Amino acid sequence: MTKLIVICGATATGKSSLALTLARQLGSVILSADSRQVYREFDIGTAKPTAAEQKLVPHYLIDICDPTETMTVADYQERAQALILGGIQLDSRNSLSPCPPLFLVGGTGLYIRSIVRGMKIPRVAPQPKLRSQLESLSQVELYAMLQQVDPIAAEKIHWRDTVRTIRALEVFYVTGRPISEQQGENPPHYPILQIGLDCDLAHLTDRIAMRTEQMIAAGLIDEVEYLCQKYGTDLPLLNTLGYQQIKQYLAGNISLEQAKELIILYTRQFAKRQRTWFHASSEIEWFDVQSSHTFERIWQRIQKFLGNC
Repeated sequence: MTKLIVICGATATGKSSLALTLARQLGSVILSADSRQVYREFDIGTAKPTAAEQKLVPHYLIDICDPTETMTVADYQERAQALILGGIQLDSRNSLSPCPPLFLVGGTGLYIRSIVRGMKIPRVAPQPKLRSQLESLSQVELYAMLQQVDPIAAEKIHWRDTVRTIRALEVFYVTGRPISEQQGENPPHYPILQIGLDCDLAHLTDRIAMRTEQMIAAGLIDEVEYLCQKYGTDLPLLNTLGYQQIKQYLAGNISLEQAKELIILYTRQFAKRQRTWFHASSEIEWFDVQSSHTFERIWQRIQKFLGNC
């Protein structure tokens, strides 16, 4: 029977290293739940598992999309569900468990929620022309339109939330059906254990600063320079966390020290948003990465979970 263990939490809390250790001990595999690690060639700045780490434990849902393509949540969900429901052949001969679990690991909350809650996601690709037309209107006008075509969605979407308002209108005008009719949840039937890693913000900031230095030392500047030359500086992915700041440094707009400071600052802000997202879920069991007994406690919890399945 399929069993899924989720390891989630804010960036730089040690999710990947913990998952690697656990997966090796259990003879399992890791499914990435990171919205940037799906893209090829974006390696160092996304903290993608190294080639050596991927040899130790098979990793899935990494390097499955070109940087010029768009991986939607619906696309990710479809690929992940196919793997979870029989698409991965596990070798349990050298495993401590007769039926090793699968690990879903990452900090992209929407990716994880799409799997653990079985979110129903309208498969409507972004419509650039339609979005351009909608973006020419004010948010007041957009929200009034949404109230007319989908009052249920309008109740759930804040009247200032332009992104979600436009998405709801986009789905309606493409499919002819309100997005509220196409959404919902269909939770999977297999057992799921959700483990969250956390620590106080000061400690997390130190971890972020250390990881930023490690990325620079590992060649992040060369990676960004190469990607800019290959895809052009306007590539949307090069405007994401870490890449944008190094791109500014390469353009001579800021110093390397300033780039590092900005990466740390924006990563810290991003981590706070991740913490807020994940702490809203009552299904996640939290463990403090600052505790010396964290691994033992997590291991005991996993053994109990596997024994009860």
